Amino acid sequence: MVDMKLIIQGPQAAWHAAHRVADIAKAHTVKQISEHVFRCDGVQSDEETRDAVRGACLGSGVDSAFVPVDLGLERFRVLVMDMDSTLITIECIDEIADMQGLKSEVAEITEAAMRGELDFRDSLLKRVALLEGLDASTLDRVFEQRLKLSKGAKSLLDAMKIAGLRTVLVSGGFTYFTERLQQSLPLDLTRANVLEVSKGKLTGRVQGEIIDAQAKRSTVEQECAALGVSTAAAIVIGDGANDLEMMAVAGLSVAYRAKPVVQQKASVALNFSGLDGLLNLFH
Repeated sequence: MVDMKLIIQGPQAAWHAAHRVADIAKAHTVKQISEHVFRCDGVQSDEETRDAVRGACLGSGVDSAFVPVDLGLERFRVLVMDMDSTLITIECIDEIADMQGLKSEVAEITEAAMRGELDFRDSLLKRVALLEGLDASTLDRVFEQRLKLSKGAKSLLDAMKIAGLRTVLVSGGFTYFTERLQQSLPLDLTRANVLEVSKGKLTGRVQGEIIDAQAKRSTVEQECAALGVSTAAAIVIGDGANDLEMMAVAGLSVAYRAKPVVQQKASVALNFSGLDGLLNLFH
């Protein structure tokens, strides 16, 4: 059995809370890494203990992660991230739809797709069709007025580049946004869907290949193959059901503010920490 450590972190993480969780995990030692980050060693990591720790941490508003004691960033070569509600705080298609007065209708479909209740490809085509006739300048308004990076996004990407990892953004969203993010962030590659535009207006169609769950997984596999490494050398971060395929082949999968089905299957879940909380797993 692999020896595990337990990382406890988040804005609400404090010494007393960390010790309470450490007691549940029967930790031998507790070390404070920084103001709101704690490492517990010599922990039990059976399923019952993990469930008890997870429940206690969720109730206290902190994140917990059981990871191998020797987990080091040096074993990874690629970081692959989702965009909507992961790298950024919004679902771009919902905000575009808001300009058409259709946000509630589109957001309902988006939410169901992210929970895995609808086929992503079909749901995407259905949502994009509702945008037909919208002025393409709306995309710029969404980018300038509503798009915000998730907490810790820039710090995480900067750290990954310093560590020598290839950084990839692969999205079921749109190239209009991924390409603009690439201009201001240390991203080596972006992949997303292309919204068709004719005479300055959205046609309600997607051009070319649709970036769905399988395309996301293929991106991870192709990037690792190009570097001559297995997908165990990939870190993948996502939040929705369409991220599960790429998370399944990764060496480390991170559910960020994710739907329950994603949290259940990911290696680690970050519900309260920023994206840079990932870096604390390597202490």
